[in-house]
Amino acid sequence: MELFRCRPDLAASFLREVFGLLMPNSALTRTEPCDFTDMGPKEFRGDVAFSMTDADGKNLAGIAVEVQLARDETRKWSWPVYLSTLRARLKCPAYLLVVTPDSGVADWARRPIELGHPGMVLCPLVLGPELMPAVTDKDEAMAWPERAVLSAIAHADGPLADEVLSALLAALDKTDDERSKMYYDIVLATMSESAKRHLEELMTTGYEYQSDFARKYMAEGELAGVARMVLDVLDIRGIAVSNEIRERITDCNDVDQLATWHRRAMLADTADDLFA
Repeated sequence: MELFRCRPDLAASFLREVFGLLMPNSALTRTEPCDFTDMGPKEFRGDVAFSMTDADGKNLAGIAVEVQLARDETRKWSWPVYLSTLRARLKCPAYLLVVTPDSGVADWARRPIELGHPGMVLCPLVLGPELMPAVTDKDEAMAWPERAVLSAIAHADGPLADEVLSALLAALDKTDDERSKMYYDIVLATMSESAKRHLEELMTTGYEYQSDFARKYMAEGELAGVARMVLDVLDIRGIAVSNEIRERITDCNDVDQLATWHRRAMLADTADDLFA
């Protein structure tokens, strides 16, 4: 949800690219109120909504974006309200975009919603992981960090993992500190454990490790994760680690040193070889 708020034109870009809709070329896309009930109890509150306007401020299109992490049958009643209220408020065409990182939830969300009146059926536009464009180009990722985040969430466990995660780190490196940390936390919150380890490896080895973001973020809170990776490599390779060496690794506050130990752990015969 925060990704769309930070980049109001993100939703329209997906409607054009993924669903082939002829969205208007607006001069401005702005966030709209998400309270879709004009009177009575405030039961219908969406995630985020946008209006696309021309240079004179005339509304051209409205987009209601719903981030769905699990099945929720109540949404089948509230989504039509969001869309019809946004359409009435803006007096222009309106679209419902549902975004989910889960393929099962995506299949559920795509089911048509029969409104009862003949011919009135809402077919949500659902952006699931199988439709999420993979951002592998670092220049594109730096221009659209929000797309890079969603791409990493969708493809971190797939065959393009190296490319999408490297593009993500390039994007975070060029994004301001507050947003880059927020985006990184969003990715970690939705990634599998194996994908997290993969991302951490990229942050501690090779070119990506040299990025300002990787250094800064790990220095501010990810050192423990890097130290854990060193110990995991030793454990996977069946190398015994004494309590003294374990403490030396976990107590280390030097990112460069931990990265060196991580590389050495991949080739070491004993834990002492890390310090040779």
